Amino acid sequence: MSKNEDNTIRIDKWLWAVRIYKTRNLANAACNNNQVKVNSVLVKPSRLIHVGDCIQVKKTPIFHTYKVLAILSQRQSAKVVANYVEDITPPEEIEKLQTMRLQKSVVREKGLGRPTKKERRSLEEFGYL
Repeated sequence: MSKNEDNTIRIDKWLWAVRIYKTRNLANAACNNNQVKVNSVLVKPSRLIHVGDCIQVKKTPIFHTYKVLAILSQRQSAKVVANYVEDITPPEEIEKLQTMRLQKSVVREKGLGRPTKKERRSLEEFGYL
């Protein structure tokens, strides 16, 4: 490999290597589904990235933002990965995710899901079951 090729890597391989996605196939699918941006431009899985690029990944309802600190072609342990990527997600995005998690866990409409034993018995008593 020439020196120029050592400083670049495919975006799908890098996303897998730094543990943003569990498999390379998932990273590839995310790129194809317009969920990955490099320097604010939607990319395909074959796009080559360089050190210093800003990568936005849409996971759940927010865009996580990462900065490429170094190129990593092989998957490493989570401790080592911290040397290759920096999470620069804005605090507003993280707050949005936390509020959505709280809203989801607090609200549960009565009557959704399986009936309780008491509800089932009352339904049987009235002849609905």
